[in-house]
Order: sequence, then structure tokens, then C-alpha cells
Amino acid sequence: MAQMNVSIPDALKSWAEHRVAEGRYSSTSDYVRDLIRRDQERADAVAELQAAVDAGRSSGRSDKTISDVIVEAINKYP
Repeated sequence: MAQMNVSIPDALKSWAEHRVAEGRYSSTSDYVRDLIRRDQERADAVAELQAAVDAGRSSGRSDKTISDVIVEAINKYP
């Protein structure tokens, strides 16, 4: 496993130590790894959503009315 040294303000260090003291994390390193993992998951979800938005925008306009879309959705997911 790679090692990384990070400088943070005392208030953030105290916060991380407090989170470890609560018992959910075994160490501040464990806490930081979890934060990075969650940030990575969030970035992946945002990229996936952006790709869906881009695909929708590039697909063009539909001739369907809102009513048509609602009826299709009701029939597809009864």
C-alpha cells in the first residue's frame, strides 16, 4: 500500500480523531481512505449522470406529448 503524508489544520485533525473515537473507524487513515472512496464514488455517479444528460441532449427532440410519455410509463411499469 502506498503512503501519503498530508498536512491539515488542527481543527480538521481533531475532527478526524473524534470520528475515530466514535468507533466507526479504526484509525484516521481508515477515515481518510473512506472519505476518498466516497468522493470517488460520487465523482463516478456524477460522470454517469452527465453522460446520460449528454446522451439525452444529443438524441434530439421527440414528437411525443407529455401525455404520451405518461401513458407509456404506466404501461411499461404497471
